[in-house]
Amino acid sequence: MERREKHIHTIVETYDEEAEAAGWFGPEVAFGLTYKYIQPDQSLLDIGIGTGLGSVLFRKAGLKVFGMDVSQDMLDACLSKGYTDLVLHDLRIMPYPYESETMDIAICVGVMIFFSDLSSVFEETARILRKGGLFVFVVADRAENESHEFEVGAEHTKSGKSVTMFRHDVPQVENWIERSGFELLRSLNFIVFMNPEKTIRMRAKAYLVKKTVGI
Repeated sequence: MERREKHIHTIVETYDEEAEAAGWFGPEVAFGLTYKYIQPDQSLLDIGIGTGLGSVLFRKAGLKVFGMDVSQDMLDACLSKGYTDLVLHDLRIMPYPYESETMDIAICVGVMIFFSDLSSVFEETARILRKGGLFVFVVADRAENESHEFEVGAEHTKSGKSVTMFRHDVPQVENWIERSGFELLRSLNFIVFMNPEKTIRMRAKAYLVKKTVGI
């Protein structure tokens, strides 16, 4: 047990410190877009919760956070921070393990870059949210002259192997928003650094949308 606790502590320190060193402001941007619409005691689903970085500000604001992730290590890291309502689940598998129209807010920060097609994520999020519910998410923003997918080398992934990631342009995202019954409230472009040295930059975009259909 002690060895497991040390392992989780190392994961939390490494993951969170690297995010801080690289200047990862996705969680702050997501919260900043959303804060004026939220209320304490609302329910929030963190899709791909990781170590809880994406939802920590919402939790501090008094929201009840539920989270799911494909990694038990990440969920254990959340448990070490005091999160309790967590589910082990692969985000590529539908449906998600939550009842329809049970959440007030959903967030997906630092996850969509691993999905080529986001239609299922949008559809499941729309199903789970109540009418009027909010969904804030971050994508790698794609310009007209950029490819949809790109490789991030092993020297930057810390996993010993390269990883394919995906950019999504504004028309793609707007299409998913509309088809899933959302309306756009706010959006913001910002820069993400892909390494602690801040030599590799990527454009990101955060969107805040509201569910307009449902009961």
